[in-house]
Amino acid sequence: MLLDGFYGLMSWVFLGLLIFSIFCFVDAALRREDAYRAADKKTKGFWLIILGITVAVNLFLGMLFLTIAGLIANIVYVVDVRPALVQVGGGGFRRGSSSDGPYGPYNGGR
Repeated sequence: MLLDGFYGLMSWVFLGLLIFSIFCFVDAALRREDAYRAADKKTKGFWLIILGITVAVNLFLGMLFLTIAGLIANIVYVVDVRPALVQVGGGGFRRGSSSDGPYGPYNGGR
C-alpha cells in the first residue's frame, strides 16, 4: 500500500519533469539563432540537441541519473540562457519595445 503511493508520487514527478523538458525544448526551438550568438550562449543547435536528449531520456528511459542530468540542463537553460535571449531581443513572439502601441511607439504625449 505504501509503495503504491510512492510509485504514484514518482510517476507524477516524472510527468512533471517530462513537461518541463518539453517546455524547454519548444522554447529553445522558437528562439532566433542570432539571439544565441548575441547572448554568447553556445548555439541554437547545441541547446536543441541537449534539450532533445533530455526529452528523449524522460520519455523513454527514465533512468534516475540521466533524468537528474537532464533536469540540470533544463534549469541552466531556464535560469541562464532564456533570460539572456530575452534580453538581447530574441525572446517571445512580441516584436518591438514594451512601450510600443498599436500605431507605433508611445512617447508620453511629446
